[in-house]
Amino acid sequence: MEHYCAYQERCHKEVIAKLRSMNMIPLAIDTIIAHLIKHNYLNEERFAKAFARGKFRVKKWGRNRIVRELKFRDISRFNIQTALKEIPEKEYLNTFHELALKKHKQIRETNKLKAKKKLADYLLYRGWEPHLVYEKVNEVMG
Repeated sequence: MEHYCAYQERCHKEVIAKLRSMNMIPLAIDTIIAHLIKHNYLNEERFAKAFARGKFRVKKWGRNRIVRELKFRDISRFNIQTALKEIPEKEYLNTFHELALKKHKQIRETNKLKAKKKLADYLLYRGWEPHLVYEKVNEVMG
């Protein structure tokens, strides 16, 4: 399990699921989790920060999607807030702008309203804040 955690940042939920899939008894799971935490193989704050940075930079996810995915992994509100601080505001807005322009160029819809909806739906699905999305859609598509 040390190797499993050292290979890539993991959250407690993932490690517990892995141990359960190995048919471990609850006492063994608790002991292993305690060992991993004690020896710093398992650290939820570190996981949350790495997750937020990675999903933002690689998958171009917005804050809403990152928060939703971290909550799904049972990460505490404090660690989620700490993780979001890993994303610089200027870089966040620049990425959002580039993503919106790139998607706008890919949309082949001739009906302007349908095209706006496609762009807005795409950006919302990726977890960008609604007020940013609607502002950007109107800016890009007029």
